[in-house]
Amino acid sequence: MLRFVCLIFSIVVILGFMEVNQMSAHGKSPGLVLYVSRDGDDKWSGRLQKPESDGSDGPFATLEKARDEIRKIKEAGDMPKGGVAVEIMGGTYHLDKPFVLNQQDSGTKDSPISYTSKLDQQVKISGGKVVNNFQKITDPEILDQLTPEARGNVYQADLKELGINDYGNVKGGGLELFFKDKPMMLSRWPNEGFIRITDLVGGDPVNVRGTKGDKIGKFMYDTDRPNRWKAEKDVWVHGYWFWDWSDQRHRVESIDTEKGIISVEPPYHGYGYRVGQWFYAFNLLSEIDIPGEWYLDRQDGILYFWPPESIDEGEAVVSVTDSLVEMNNVSNVTMQDITFEACRGNAISISGGAKNLINACTLRNLGSWAVRISGGTENGVVGCDIYETGNGGIGMSGGERKTLTPANHYAENNNIHNYGRWNRMYQPGIAMSGVGIRARHNLIHNAPHMAIMFSGNDHLMEFNEIHSVCYESNDAGAIYSGRDWTMRGTVIQYNYMHHVNGFEGRGCVGVYLDDMFCGTKIYGNVFYKVTRAAFIGGGRDCIVENNIFVDCNPALHIDARAMGWASYHVGTTMTDRLNDMPYKNELWSSRYPALVDILEDEPAAPKGNVVARNISVGGRWDGVYDQARPYVKFEDNLIDQDPGFVKIPPKSFKLKDDSPAFDLGFKEIPLEKIGLTDKLDRATWPVKHSIKYTEK
Repeated sequence: MLRFVCLIFSIVVILGFMEVNQMSAHGKSPGLVLYVSRDGDDKWSGRLQKPESDGSDGPFATLEKARDEIRKIKEAGDMPKGGVAVEIMGGTYHLDKPFVLNQQDSGTKDSPISYTSKLDQQVKISGGKVVNNFQKITDPEILDQLTPEARGNVYQADLKELGINDYGNVKGGGLELFFKDKPMMLSRWPNEGFIRITDLVGGDPVNVRGTKGDKIGKFMYDTDRPNRWKAEKDVWVHGYWFWDWSDQRHRVESIDTEKGIISVEPPYHGYGYRVGQWFYAFNLLSEIDIPGEWYLDRQDGILYFWPPESIDEGEAVVSVTDSLVEMNNVSNVTMQDITFEACRGNAISISGGAKNLINACTLRNLGSWAVRISGGTENGVVGCDIYETGNGGIGMSGGERKTLTPANHYAENNNIHNYGRWNRMYQPGIAMSGVGIRARHNLIHNAPHMAIMFSGNDHLMEFNEIHSVCYESNDAGAIYSGRDWTMRGTVIQYNYMHHVNGFEGRGCVGVYLDDMFCGTKIYGNVFYKVTRAAFIGGGRDCIVENNIFVDCNPALHIDARAMGWASYHVGTTMTDRLNDMPYKNELWSSRYPALVDILEDEPAAPKGNVVARNISVGGRWDGVYDQARPYVKFEDNLIDQDPGFVKIPPKSFKLKDDSPAFDLGFKEIPLEKIGLTDKLDRATWPVKHSIKYTEK
């Protein structure tokens, strides 16, 4: 919270020490402040911070009452200039249903509405329920299932006794356990890493361009561990069954411990199963063998837990509520400086509306996404800490592709990390879909798959720092999109990407323009220790310019896949998606002239790509395929020569004034602007959030 304290301090100085929370997020003093408190009462006026001594008046008890009071004010025509600020006193507010705002709950430009914590008080909005009835296990049958070291350390709690009867799905989106504000691990084996498929016994072979497997989920393993699972009620496995970028959770149908065969229940994985791929087993009572693991007997409603510390020294919470805040066609509303946690789905959903802001919030320990924005215009997420989500971080979609109308949604200055806890693949830190969405100054790190996934037109990604992503996948991109000629106009500039190497260090991709993706500009970025840093997978009209590549292997990849193994996409998916857009009308033809005659201009060829004025040192520069090379324009690149860094990277990527790169037209990269914008606070992030550069 240090950067926000610094921001608050600046505002205080400007306003002559006026109380900050009397300011709306738009920088204007609100005309009215309503208060919500754990000590409040919805029968009171909500105009007082604390209850009167005689109990006659005081703050509200719920957000719903504050919302309804604002509705009354609006209906009476008394909405004050400067708007209304709802200040929430410190404490945890447990929701049994989401807080819903509809169009009637909108503010205006001159009278915005904000929901914010009281200055210097921590406010938590939780979808969880405290579990306070843990007891030591005495049942000898249960104790017998546990390992010797677990007996005496594992507690049990009757959730039905607490009124909790809906547990959701084991494979994700269901009940989770958190202790001292951290997610605990659903019991699994092995506790870290995976075991391998040693053979396939399904009997329905599959062959994908020479990669062979079987379509039926019946495979062999080489370990005696499943012998301990005979009394288990509901065994599951989670694996990367065929490709390194496609995982799935399966319920186990049967285990033949004599032959070492696991059979999973259909539906089987879409790509099939392959020898050498990896998986682990989970949801096993007998595998609570280290502190922090838990298991839920869904039949009896009994939660089993080995706490990492004394059960009396921390609060255990299980997620119950599906979501926390739903904003439907709302405009000019801000959520500020609040912690949202412990729900099974998305913390905040914004559908439609305009100029809504999620500002300086913490969103953590969630079953799905932190914030999902769909439709509307100019909605944003700024200055938030987002971590331990079940799926991705911030999802933004909007705009109209056929008219190229931008949504102007934005995600700026957010620290997004340790996401994708449940659904590991294709759950990025930031997702951008539609037209005209921007991601700036974010720090995205430590995740099993992508940092940013985008589709559509005219997006902007700049000044972001990305590292230690894609650590559980291969053939995946830290920034990714693919398979469309018409999704053009996106600029990826001034980002710092480092330590992106894939699962087991076997290689991944930095900026991945997959399967003939076109018309993207990769400009002024710094890539350090990234495999296949800039990747053009057979696409056209892409620009790779003015970037610095250090110790990348290779720095550049360009292929001609549509002229070979992917040629079948040209007359099908690619042409279909082209015809879905009015690419020959005046608007599109003026914006993207290279599209107009693409079907008559060797559509399978990677034409129009330009690689100019880049620096590459260490590692390997050239991963360009021979078939693609004649179509690529190379110009003034400085390759395998000392570019004259001020300090040896990664200490500095700044160039000396006499660098030979400047003679070739290289432009200085504004390195000082990359990443989180508050430099004072940025220096404290590694201490506060245990950031590390993960090379797995």
